Amino acid sequence: MTHRERMRAAIRGEPSDRMPWAPRLDLWYNAHKRAGTLPAKYRHASLRQMCDDLGWGFHAVVPDFRDLRGPADDVDRALGIYNLRMMPYQTVLDGVGRTRRVEGDRTVVDYETPHGTLQTVTLYDEAMRKAGISITHVLGYPFKSAADYAAVGYLFENARVVSQHDGYEEFAAGVGDLGLPVAWVTAAASPMHWIQRELMPLDLFFYEMHDHPDELARLASQIEVYWRRLVEVVCECPAEVVLVGANYDATVTYPPFFAEHIEPWLRGFARALHARGKCLLTHTDGENTGLLAHYLASEIDVADSVCPAPMTKLSFREVRDTFAGRITIMGGIPSVALLSNTMTAAQFDRFVDEFFEQVGVGDHLILGVSDTTPPAAEFERLVQIAERVEAFGPVAPARAE
Repeated sequence: MTHRERMRAAIRGEPSDRMPWAPRLDLWYNAHKRAGTLPAKYRHASLRQMCDDLGWGFHAVVPDFRDLRGPADDVDRALGIYNLRMMPYQTVLDGVGRTRRVEGDRTVVDYETPHGTLQTVTLYDEAMRKAGISITHVLGYPFKSAADYAAVGYLFENARVVSQHDGYEEFAAGVGDLGLPVAWVTAAASPMHWIQRELMPLDLFFYEMHDHPDELARLASQIEVYWRRLVEVVCECPAEVVLVGANYDATVTYPPFFAEHIEPWLRGFARALHARGKCLLTHTDGENTGLLAHYLASEIDVADSVCPAPMTKLSFREVRDTFAGRITIMGGIPSVALLSNTMTAAQFDRFVDEFFEQVGVGDHLILGVSDTTPPAAEFERLVQIAERVEAFGPVAPARAE
């Protein structure tokens, strides 16, 4: 079987010749490529070529955020709007005057709307590049006070969503049978989640929930106009698996918030995709205590970047038992297990033994690193996990549900 076939089998709960192993390596690779410290055999290899030679699956979920057709495609990043080459759609802001200027490592964008001017600031500096990071950091959010509600709402109400498949198809062709090319859509999982994670600082969001709940709800309804356009276009894209929503945490997207403001929207997107034979993947890399039941109620297919103890409170077994074959886990190995300064070699050996005891028959699991392989990771530990995957053998059919 190919790596892609194994991943498909995992999502469907079907047997396969072995467990899919696809560690996320992009940050690790980018950092070592830049520093000239890749393993000697792979000094001149692409990440895809390296995975192919190792016999590992290629993690094709989180995009390269510098993969742009031009600088203008990154201009709206501080709105949570991305126009990456590999995305299956493009967002166009109508009726907006927009000015972009670069000041060293900072990019400043001014938006002129009939309801006032907004400004955003993003940063992409040398330290980020050395660390292999491709996504810019937001220094200045568009929403700064209640005076900005109308202008921000105007941007989204007047945003068009245009189908754009060529970049995704090129990306998918590059992944080939080494992995499952996921269509990255948005890191927000709902209109309200968009406001929380993309449009204002987190502390300000919670103040606004208390001080201006009606205005906040109005803004969410304006973003909903854009959201529904997004769903309609994305559901017609050629991808088998679509990523919507990321970075939940029990302290921020706490269970009551998730139930009210995220769960119904994920479920709606999932059902729209399921009607077209597609799957919904969401990026669940935070503290998931109290959230697992809501993932089930959201009807998602893949929980990407599940990160268990010791980085979070939940054991891998608890997540496996709760999902019970209804959601496929992608990830599972916490990144700290790969660092010699957080786990000694003996501790790592014990961790791996205990982890594989919790895997069960291996169904509904695409094994990887959560959230990502850090640049300081011990490469030999990745090799050791790959050897355990090989020794595990075939994956049995899904457990009875």
